[in-house]
Amino acid sequence: MTNNVHEIRPRGGGDTEKITINLGYVDLGHIDLLVHDGFYSNRSDFIRTAIRNQIERHAEATRQSVTRKSLDLGLRHFSRADLEAVRAAGQRLDIRVLGLASIADDVSPELARATIASISVLGALQASPAVKAALADRTG
Repeated sequence: MTNNVHEIRPRGGGDTEKITINLGYVDLGHIDLLVHDGFYSNRSDFIRTAIRNQIERHAEATRQSVTRKSLDLGLRHFSRADLEAVRAAGQRLDIRVLGLASIADDVSPELARATIASISVLGALQASPAVKAALADRTG
C-alpha cells in the first residue's frame, strides 16, 4: 500500500485547510502595513509565507522526527479495497501521517474498526463522520 503515498507541495487552491488565528492589534497593523506597501498581496499571503519560512527553518528537526516516529509524509489515502485486503490478510494498520490522511467515503465504520488499530494524523483527516466517530478511541 505504500505506492499511494504522495508528497504534498505547498500551493494555493483547493488543497488547503482554513484555520483561525488571533493576533494582537500591533502585529495585525504591521502585517497590514507590509500589505499596503506591496510586500505581500494580502494578509493570508504574509501568514503563509511566515509559516513556510518557519517550517524551512526547522526542516532538519522535522525530517528527524518524521523518521523517528515512522510517519508517512504527504497524502495517504485508504480505499475500501485497501482495507478489505488488510482484513483478508488478518492484519491491522497503525496509521501515522504528517499531511493528509483520507479514508474513502464507501468505507463502513465496521470495516474501519476491524482494520485500523490506531491512527495519528498531524495535519488533517478526511473521513465520513461515522468513520471518525468509530475511530475516536484510536486516534492520538
